[in-house]
Amino acid sequence: MDTPLSTIAVVGLGTMGTGIADVLARAGREVIGIDISETAAAKAVAALEASTARAVARERITEEERQDVLARFRTFSDLQAAADADLVIEVVPESYETKQEVFRALDDIVRPDTVLATGTNALSVTRLAADSAHPERVLGLHFFTPVQAMKLVEVVSSVLTAPQAVDAVTRLAQELGKEPVAVGDRPGFVADGLLFGYLNQAAAMYEAKYASREDIDAAMRLGCGLPMGPLALLDLVGIDTARTVLDAMYASSQDRLHAPAPILKQLSEAGLTGRKSGRGFYTYETPGSGTVVRDALTPLEAAAAGESREVRSVGVAGSGTMASGIAEVFAKAGYEVVLAARSQEKADTAKARIAKSLGRSVDKGRMTAEARDETLARIVPAGSLDAFAEVDLAVEAVAEDLGIKQDLFARLDKICKPGAVLATTTSSLPVVACAKATSRPQDVIGMHFFNPAPAMKLVEIVRTVLTADDVHATVREVTAKIKKHGVDCGDRAGFIVNALLFPYLNNAIKMVQEHYATLDDIDAAMKLGGGYPMGPFELLDVVGLDVSLAIEKVLHREFRDPGLAPAPLLEHLVAAGCLGRKTGRGFREYARR
Repeated sequence: MDTPLSTIAVVGLGTMGTGIADVLARAGREVIGIDISETAAAKAVAALEASTARAVARERITEEERQDVLARFRTFSDLQAAADADLVIEVVPESYETKQEVFRALDDIVRPDTVLATGTNALSVTRLAADSAHPERVLGLHFFTPVQAMKLVEVVSSVLTAPQAVDAVTRLAQELGKEPVAVGDRPGFVADGLLFGYLNQAAAMYEAKYASREDIDAAMRLGCGLPMGPLALLDLVGIDTARTVLDAMYASSQDRLHAPAPILKQLSEAGLTGRKSGRGFYTYETPGSGTVVRDALTPLEAAAAGESREVRSVGVAGSGTMASGIAEVFAKAGYEVVLAARSQEKADTAKARIAKSLGRSVDKGRMTAEARDETLARIVPAGSLDAFAEVDLAVEAVAEDLGIKQDLFARLDKICKPGAVLATTTSSLPVVACAKATSRPQDVIGMHFFNPAPAMKLVEIVRTVLTADDVHATVREVTAKIKKHGVDCGDRAGFIVNALLFPYLNNAIKMVQEHYATLDDIDAAMKLGGGYPMGPFELLDVVGLDVSLAIEKVLHREFRDPGLAPAPLLEHLVAAGCLGRKTGRGFREYARR
């Protein structure tokens, strides 16, 4: 195990195996590709020829270097070809029987010091190792697809794995230009362990008809900055693969959040496994294509929203960052805006904040000085809600406290003219509770903007059981006019984004709490393996641990699922006053400003 891993066998030449072989051959390793299917082997060779040809065309390598890479990749149909390998990486189908058959055969073929790695993302590395004649040389080496682009590699040790084997593959991953993360043996490891729970909840949300597939996916892309929505990602990963991973995770954790949503079983057994079959949550042009085509569930491009109310003027209640941002958004879209705070001084300060924001846009060339002045002229600061008497739409953006919001809606009910639409920007409280504080609950709706409002494109439009059709139509129309993407959802805790985001964050905290992985490794895994713009602990510290805990409690109270109970570590940090960046310490420490 102390020798360099210069000759490497890859068993299984599907998409993952082919990608691993490509990366190894380009890094100067002799690669032995093994697959019982001659067709799969031929496809792997063709894929390497095509990828290296593209690299030559882009002047990343020379033709001579390309020929060297191709010469280093040889394919075989028999495991005996691995006899001289220093490392064998198996990426055969996710089945204990299939993988164990490969490992038992390799025991009689390879040298005693050859490292054996499984590419599993769901099965127990320990169980696979225990069946080997040399369990100390067996470990997990979990690459992410597309292998050429994704930097993360999870190096998975069992209790039987020799440290030398771990060191050898860790060095290899680094030499391949990857970022290895050391993790213990449990289903899903770090990245998939967090990712698949989130994907499962998204599938369950869709199955419950809470929101459309398009709205769920758009909400997570636009609200969290993710490269793909969860249902589109399930189609890419393979719905059958997701089900296998979740089955393994549930068997280990007994957490109901990991129990595969029934729709995953239904789609898998119907052969609707995602892109590879041409149909999953979405329908694709052809099997293997990434091009979505219209099907019976595709919404019409310009579906009529129905009768709506005229909105020319908007009132925004509040003086904080969110209220200022929302007022800026409406004013930029041409609406007359009344910005009301608890005092004239606070309202003036909020308008000054908007002026500063618009000034930055002018400095960056995003708007003209004339447009800035026109936008500011449309905002009238007021020290009292009485200024809302003639607005057509009133939007509250005050503290996330139900009592405060109910008092405010009771006042709006008395001040606003008949027919005015009343909207709350709550992210976690019941909209209907605000509606019932008025004598016109049919006029009340949720408009959940994301922070910072001028930059974030998403608005969750939250309709209660009492919201009138024309109020919903009005808000959809207004959302489009302010150039935001509206998604429809019902009035339940977390709506779409927070209901999917915060259980994922909570599960990340549990991983640290259980000493399974470090903050840094988990953050790196989700950024490198999941394409997240921020790791979970970076995000928690930005959002605020107190805010996060409050949302976790609301979700737990609403859905009564034990898996949603806030992680004790989160509660302890909040109790200690470690609330994140705003206090200088959360999961990490920050320099005081």
